[in-house]
Amino acid sequence: MQQQQKEIISKKILTETKGYLDIGFTHSLNPYSGCGFACSYCYVREMPIQRFKDIPWGEWIEIKSNAKEILQKEMNKLRKKGKVINIFMASATDPYQPVERNTELTRNLLEVMIDHPPDLLQIQTRGPLITRDIDLLIQLKEKCKLIVSMTVETDREDIKRIFAPYAPGIGIRLKAMKELHDAGIVTQASISPVLPFTRNFPNKLKGIVDAVWIDTLMIGDGAMGKRSSRLGMPQLFLEHHLEKWYDPKLHVKVEKYFKKYFSAECVRVSKEEGFPKQIEQKGR
Repeated sequence: MQQQQKEIISKKILTETKGYLDIGFTHSLNPYSGCGFACSYCYVREMPIQRFKDIPWGEWIEIKSNAKEILQKEMNKLRKKGKVINIFMASATDPYQPVERNTELTRNLLEVMIDHPPDLLQIQTRGPLITRDIDLLIQLKEKCKLIVSMTVETDREDIKRIFAPYAPGIGIRLKAMKELHDAGIVTQASISPVLPFTRNFPNKLKGIVDAVWIDTLMIGDGAMGKRSSRLGMPQLFLEHHLEKWYDPKLHVKVEKYFKKYFSAECVRVSKEEGFPKQIEQKGR
């Protein structure tokens, strides 16, 4: 897929959280606008940032070229005010999408945070490229509470190809999680949104994650399923004979199943339970 890339100057890089993220996080941080992974179910497709664009989601990316300098200034300002800084990176893009390989923008932001650490940083990604930055993550986890949450919405490659054909393979995401976990970094498997998976999915996560976060198209799109419906998800499930997985109570069934393999405190569901303040930090 071809992608239109443009560098922009951003007035700010930290955004105060509201709505879905207002429990557990004070700020979101999006190094980019747009996302090259172009997942079909992504709720950002239904947000103003995309709805007023003439270019399809996934085919444009804006690189916030001054993000490093802005972050340093904003962190200093917040600290002078004595503010708690709990950052979710990222809420409307992927910090380790393909463009990051060349720009190293996310890596630069991690370098800033080593010198100006937040209280909490959760990195939300489906990009195995994050393993490139293990050297920085190891330093950062000694200075703040750090969690890497890797999206693995299924363990089936055939299902991934239907819903997210441009996203990295599931196998290499699992491998990346193991590498992060082995490096002593707290890892979370974000099964978000839940897509059809095999009965062996929990076993594939055992020993490489510290927590499992479950969310669905019904309860996790920020509009109680309305955005997912407008994106045509019910029809897509039906087209592939997967309609039983498009269930308003799917999160209840999946939570119950995963608790057969993980302790109750390690399995969290959506906004109320899914945020990281209870995850024990390694070596801290």
